[in-house]
Amino acid sequence: MAFAQRQEKYYNFDDFLRWGMSENTELIDGTPYMMAPPSRRHQRILFALARQIADFLEDKPCEIYVAPFAVRLFEKKNDRPEDVDTLVEPDISVICDSDKLDDYGCKGAPDFIIEILSPSSKSHDRIVKYNLYQKAGVREYWIVDPEKEYILPFVLQDGVYIASDMETEKEDQMPVKVLNGCVIDLKKVFK
Repeated sequence: MAFAQRQEKYYNFDDFLRWGMSENTELIDGTPYMMAPPSRRHQRILFALARQIADFLEDKPCEIYVAPFAVRLFEKKNDRPEDVDTLVEPDISVICDSDKLDDYGCKGAPDFIIEILSPSSKSHDRIVKYNLYQKAGVREYWIVDPEKEYILPFVLQDGVYIASDMETEKEDQMPVKVLNGCVIDLKKVFK
């Protein structure tokens, strides 16, 4: 669940680093959002997806990270923490450019992001984060709906997300477009 914090101040990554509550907080355009802890089902789906992706990425240059993992979508090379006002914690992030990784997480857009919907975060993930990821240039974005047991994949084409025509069922195999050869077995995800 994402709740915008009532604020009179514009916050940045420097502020975020000093907060003791940063693990379940995102920062979007200077506004902090508190995130509710994920459900057990959410975590089970997260690890089923992450396990398959991590197995595929073994001995490959891309790296996978699961939340909490800070992604500063719009940070540029010479930005200082005071210059960064957006930080999200996707459920799963895959980064193929090691220059984007530092001790705090990822600076810039990951290649692939997965968000698993919670009843209270649906609009946040489907609207706010969808628009942020598209604007930042995340090449592939999956929205996973545990309730309906489907995945809605989006691939960036000419700066705009295009939804896949593929409808998923529990027994489907779902290819990751930006990770050539990676196919997710949905039976293992939605069991």
